[in-house]
Amino acid sequence: MLQSVKLTNFRNFKTKSFKFSSKVTVIVGPNASGKTNILESIGLLSTGKSFKARVSEEMINYESEIARVASDGLEIVLTRGVIKRGNMEERTARKRFLINGVGKRMMDFAGILKTVIFRPADLDLVTESPSIRRNFLDTVLSQVDYRYRQSLSTYEKGLRRRNKLLQAIREGETSRSALYFWNNLLIKNGDYVTRKRADLIDFINKTEPMNDVNYTLEYDRSVISNSRLDQYKREEIAAGTTLVGPHRDDFCFIAKSRDLSKYGSRGEQRMGVLWLKLSELTFIEKETDEKPLLLLDDIFSELDHEHRDLVQGLLNQQQTIMTTADMHFVEDLQKFAKIELEGV
Repeated sequence: MLQSVKLTNFRNFKTKSFKFSSKVTVIVGPNASGKTNILESIGLLSTGKSFKARVSEEMINYESEIARVASDGLEIVLTRGVIKRGNMEERTARKRFLINGVGKRMMDFAGILKTVIFRPADLDLVTESPSIRRNFLDTVLSQVDYRYRQSLSTYEKGLRRRNKLLQAIREGETSRSALYFWNNLLIKNGDYVTRKRADLIDFINKTEPMNDVNYTLEYDRSVISNSRLDQYKREEIAAGTTLVGPHRDDFCFIAKSRDLSKYGSRGEQRMGVLWLKLSELTFIEKETDEKPLLLLDDIFSELDHEHRDLVQGLLNQQQTIMTTADMHFVEDLQKFAKIELEGV
């Protein structure tokens, strides 16, 4: 359970602490008051990454060099890469992770606080680029599987190195034999990533439907193997990039035998994402025997009455922190704590 969070120079908050109910906490305030920033800070403590910022520097208050997010022994320190000490500048890590004051690697930090976030932008999971869907899979699995975090990190580092070698081969600076080590590294770690993604999608597809419509995810996996790397060897050298592997994976939402990204109504797409988020909650609890913290970012303004009722039925099943600009969306809730923010 998350008891509180302390923000220092984080987004629009100079120094601010917030306490949360063990049940439901509603953060209310006008637009641009910082409601989503609070959820972003909690998500950062959970996964080590922002669901909002393109680069971590965006989370630092524009008047500051350093930002901190701390809660219950977990702390993340953000910098712009340089700290001024008098007339001197000292290079520093842009992101530091600490547990009880002791520095940790991100892979050892992520997943201690487990969260599921649902926000209007999640509709992009249905309609936008494959990278958004891969990031969803990675965020879920990285919270419950340490080996997945290791394998994904090793795969991504190896992929960058292999792509540089492909470019060097194209320019005649090295031979294909330089790829041998990196091929094996990508195959070993990519296989684990693919298998775990497939297991997660299989679990989601077994989740009970919320209405009379059955939703499924169709997994378009890009398997990496020696034979497939050999199959695309000329194309890879010409492109200077690795053309197969889990970094090319995708999935789509299917309902009534239709791809919802192309043929689904807005309502069907919303229901598909809600079904996905319910599955995510269940999966994390099953894998860890812990109920994840549910973060709801102003979603009631985007949902119709039926969908609001479905979400409200979830609220007391685990600790929930939600934001809204309009209290009438939560007036039916029987008991909740409230945090009020003022406009800026």
